[in-house]
Amino acid sequence: MRENNVRNIWKRGGAVVNGWLGIPSGISAENMAQAGWDSLTIDMQHGHVGYQSAVEMLQGISTTAVTPLARVPWLEQAMIMKLLDAGAYGLICPMINTRAECEAFVGAARYAPQGYRSFGPMRATWYGGADYAQKANETIITMAMIETKKALDNLDDIMSVKHLDGIYIGPADLGLSLGGEPRGDQTDPKVVAAIKKILAAAQKHKLRAGIHCSSPEYALKMISWGFQFVTILNDSALLMNKAKETVATMRAGAGGKGAAKKPAKASAKGGSSPY
Repeated sequence: MRENNVRNIWKRGGAVVNGWLGIPSGISAENMAQAGWDSLTIDMQHGHVGYQSAVEMLQGISTTAVTPLARVPWLEQAMIMKLLDAGAYGLICPMINTRAECEAFVGAARYAPQGYRSFGPMRATWYGGADYAQKANETIITMAMIETKKALDNLDDIMSVKHLDGIYIGPADLGLSLGGEPRGDQTDPKVVAAIKKILAAAQKHKLRAGIHCSSPEYALKMISWGFQFVTILNDSALLMNKAKETVATMRAGAGGKGAAKKPAKASAKGGSSPY
């Protein structure tokens, strides 16, 4: 079976630099994959990606060595199995608040006897190899999102679930749940303390810890704390940020000669991606 490079990086003690995909396009996903991320996660919870778009995006990623991952919309066993059958090599599941929810998530991603995933890998066999059925359980990654006060109260119960590979912090929802703001790069002392508590619990249970970030600087800081999986923004935010930077450079440098005039009304903000 094709190796999971995310697992290989973790075995070497490294941190995975993960990209995030919210634009429902195989071409866009293929373009992002050319940037050389360690992994790319197709986001089906927020944004506009449906199942058929996700399959096309997995095909686009597969033109490179980037590891294809996906965030499922919710704890829905059918979608978990369909995305794995389509070739996702790992899944992130939002809003895991209890041990029972985590068991349901992990079980849906593992074939018996480790879980109850139904057999029918389809494209996963084309991508992973003829021995997919024999090696899928040890290759596929499961990461439970910890992003609520309730999850904070159940950290040990959640993280002691067998065959869970890691956790992933959603800083925006975590901030909201703790009475703060929905930010990516959290600086609120209360939220930062919660992030450190989650990280310490993951390390205690020998799980990999991931977090969504809004800047490379914050992502590097998280790696220095001990996170082994960091996401920076998403595809649409990166596109918007670079477009704004280019337009601003042109307006500043053209001196009004040959450059389009600034619009009368400012466009909607784009560029943050706390998720």
